Amino acid sequence: MRLRAEEFRPRAGRYAFRVVQPRPALRHTTLVDPIRDWGYLVGDHDGLARLAGLFSFAAYSPHTVVHVPLRQSIPRDFPQGVPVDLVLVHQTLGLRPSIWPALRRGLTQGAPRTVRTDERRTARHAADWENLWERRWDRLPRTGRVQPAVHARTLFLSGARDTFAAASVRISEVAGFGPLDKRAAKGYDVLRSSLTTLLPLSRGRGTELDIGFQAYPPLAHFTPPGRSARRRRPTAASP
Repeated sequence: MRLRAEEFRPRAGRYAFRVVQPRPALRHTTLVDPIRDWGYLVGDHDGLARLAGLFSFAAYSPHTVVHVPLRQSIPRDFPQGVPVDLVLVHQTLGLRPSIWPALRRGLTQGAPRTVRTDERRTARHAADWENLWERRWDRLPRTGRVQPAVHARTLFLSGARDTFAAASVRISEVAGFGPLDKRAAKGYDVLRSSLTTLLPLSRGRGTELDIGFQAYPPLAHFTPPGRSARRRRPTAASP
């Protein structure tokens, strides 16, 4: 996959960071703060497909911060919660959420670039994580899981190669299979997957982050896969 993006080089104190944003923005994708209650990531096919590509890019870019602005997306009627932006960062980079406001102020002069991903490689590493989780879910190291944190109206997901790859595959599946659901053609959101099992385990109530599909209104543009985009006009001989 090839994605258009914009690259920035903001500084926070003595340190400079490489930050990548998608271009154009994901206007029909929304993320609700999952820390206090239940988090929900919902979008249309284009938004979720590109977001899956960004997770894949983040999986193999340990020195790059991926920033996905979502607060300015077209608002949804659901769920009730606080909309937040999304930042993907490798745990090895050591980026603290507290310095994000300083970095965000530096995202002013970017350079266009193209982000490329390898879907086969992503699927292979995602399968490695899923197989390991199925066999030893209660003994997986904490460092291998995606660590969530919310600061400055931004959800930070700090992870590693395989967990970001697994998230990419799950989001991609929602982008592909969500439009097939009968409810999607009626404008309803379709809950298809979740990132909860990639997050840290908890004895009590842990953080939940689900993924859903919803075609953006008005629905005149939306045609479920497998159905003709244009209805055949009746001929003169038709009743």
